[in-house]
Amino acid sequence: MKRELGIARCGLACCLCTENASCRGCDSVECPDKDWCENRKCSISKKIGHCYECKEKCRKGLLGKIKPYAFTEFARRYGEDYLLDCLERNENRGIVYHREGINGDYDDFDDVETLIEYIRTGAR
Repeated sequence: MKRELGIARCGLACCLCTENASCRGCDSVECPDKDWCENRKCSISKKIGHCYECKEKCRKGLLGKIKPYAFTEFARRYGEDYLLDCLERNENRGIVYHREGINGDYDDFDDVETLIEYIRTGAR
């Protein structure tokens, strides 16, 4: 886990991402998605660092998917530090963020609350 990378604006766990080793995050001028990422554009326009800081509970952009929405809701409820603590603990217990491509153990959910509980406890 690269805790210093934290959580993306949309809630995805940059700290656990294995897809792009040279990525410097959403705020980087080299962000490959900066021209199309709706969550990045929206949070910048609202002068907030993450979607979880927003008062609205929207499903724009990547928040239309279960995983980033659940991670965002988790951070909104419990804070980013606790989210990172849980993700680190889960990783140490063998829970994998990216198992095949961008899919891993946090992707096989169809209910936000169930995924939030999985993040919190590491148990299905």
